[in-house]
Amino acid sequence: MEESGLERTKKLREEAMRRHLLYRGKMQVMPMCSIKELNDFSVYYTPGVAAPCQEIEKTKEKVNELTNKWNTVAVVSDGTRVLGLGNIGPEAGLPVMEGKALLFKYLGGVDAFPICLDTKKPDEIIQAVKWLQPSFGGINLEDISNPKCFYILDALKEKMDIPVWHDDQQGTAVVTLASLMNALKLVDKKMKDVSIAIIGTGAANIAISRLLFVAGINPKNCLAVDSKGILYPTREDFFGNKKYKYAEKFNLSKITNPEKKKGKIAEALDGADICIALSKSGPGVIKPKWIKTMNNDAIVFACANPIPEIWPEEAKKAGAKIVATGRSDFPNQTNNSVVFPGLFRGVLDVQAKTITDTMCIIAAESLAKFARKNGINENYIIPTMEETDAFIEEAVAVGMQAQKEGLTKLKLNRSQLHKKAKTMIFNAQESVKLLMKKKLIPNY
Repeated sequence: MEESGLERTKKLREEAMRRHLLYRGKMQVMPMCSIKELNDFSVYYTPGVAAPCQEIEKTKEKVNELTNKWNTVAVVSDGTRVLGLGNIGPEAGLPVMEGKALLFKYLGGVDAFPICLDTKKPDEIIQAVKWLQPSFGGINLEDISNPKCFYILDALKEKMDIPVWHDDQQGTAVVTLASLMNALKLVDKKMKDVSIAIIGTGAANIAISRLLFVAGINPKNCLAVDSKGILYPTREDFFGNKKYKYAEKFNLSKITNPEKKKGKIAEALDGADICIALSKSGPGVIKPKWIKTMNNDAIVFACANPIPEIWPEEAKKAGAKIVATGRSDFPNQTNNSVVFPGLFRGVLDVQAKTITDTMCIIAAESLAKFARKNGINENYIIPTMEETDAFIEEAVAVGMQAQKEGLTKLKLNRSQLHKKAKTMIFNAQESVKLLMKKKLIPNY
């Protein structure tokens, strides 16, 4: 008998506990310079290190030539919206941030550091991140609750001259767009024509909707649903100052649902071509009978963590043509882990100042094209984490686009970007293999 999704989830949780106890963490700091004798420390540290220090003092930009700042990212969280677990605090969020740093390094060759802040106040988080700027080449915001995550991201993007990215927003948006591009090709439907039920209006789906609209989805063909039902601007919970408190959601209500349709998930799915759900962990959040009311060749993205809103096999039996989740143990993992390592590899290699919507769309197109080269089908619409070349091609595409927009400090051609990305990612992966071979990383 085939193992159920719940059984697999239980086994994964048990194995996660065992390995976290074994390793007591997932990341460590290792030298990247040769050390042949103790006298080398006179070059790397005092007195020799004074020379690069004084050079940077004269020309601050040389910090990217003389230190590893250019290849470092801070993974910053306050622990208020961790996976599907909610507000569990900065210490409890640390295993996730370590995991993020591991993916950055292994998949993108990026040195990332987990930083969990002991504050929930938006302005304090903004100040803390600004103070980190001298040490990092980029910032990855992670698992910060809605609505403050929007304010924090916007403020930091405006005030900092290194890329600031909120992966729950932008990363999820990019991978969803890439997956949707190929899903629509398979069912022979056009972006401008399809209708979408957006289930959940947290940071992820707000950002997804924004990027989809920029990419060609018509917002008038969309219905957005939160815990109270379908959004429309005259809904009573938007009265008075509440519409300012939930400004992102209110703005979404103004450009979607022109007929002011009411109801909940069932009504939103009725007659929809696409379901994009990032709401609460399932199963049972979305019923099979509701999927049956969708249009022919329906596309269902059920991406809640840790359990999708509806099990993929249930959605398929109910008539969905293509089903995606956020999990690696199902086909079509629509997870931002295939986005941020390659995207950041690209922006760091050209020392980009920011990450734009256009760069996000280019990243999505790169991932979609890579999958198409391999032959997309109902169970393969997006590259997997095992396809290293996808990250390299994404890095090249993003690096080229950043230069096209005039937002970089360095100029590299396509060949140089490809070589750089390939080398950085290869070195990271081979280093892990070597440490395992030498038993310096114990076998689990």
